[in-house]
Amino acid sequence: MTGRILSDGAILRAAAPADAPGILGCIQALAVYEREPDAVENTVEALTETLFGAEPRAFAHVVERDGEVKAIAVWFLTYSTWTGRHGIWLEDLFVHESERGRGYGKSLLSALAGICAERGFPRLEWTVLDWNTPAVEFYRAIGAEPMSEWTTQRMTGDRLAALAALNGPRD
Repeated sequence: MTGRILSDGAILRAAAPADAPGILGCIQALAVYEREPDAVENTVEALTETLFGAEPRAFAHVVERDGEVKAIAVWFLTYSTWTGRHGIWLEDLFVHESERGRGYGKSLLSALAGICAERGFPRLEWTVLDWNTPAVEFYRAIGAEPMSEWTTQRMTGDRLAALAALNGPRD
């Protein structure tokens, strides 16, 4: 599998179907880190379909060393009506704690920035938890800027169902 060899011999590359268990392991470890250990409902099967099915709408890059996924970037395309162009939304960036400090996070973000440059995408965006000081400091160190005027909004569960019901039954 092609990819970029990093300084310690690890390989940064686009994810492949065989990476799904390792990607899910990173997602689960991220949930633990973010203090939501029971929040992950994803499965290897669902992840495989999402990332590698007939019409993938989400994508992933991995850092693999010694046959194991050590870090991930899971992302999807956005669209700006103002610029008239796509961008990348980084859903998850995770490096196993034992692997931090090797440059894997920066390498993954650099790979996504490269995709933006190649495709003419003007934006690479993501969210970070306010309390995650190490991540916030890392993002500032590589030049990311906070969007202080914007607050992420979310609807789930019963509230999402109630809003959907306002349109009546679907045909």
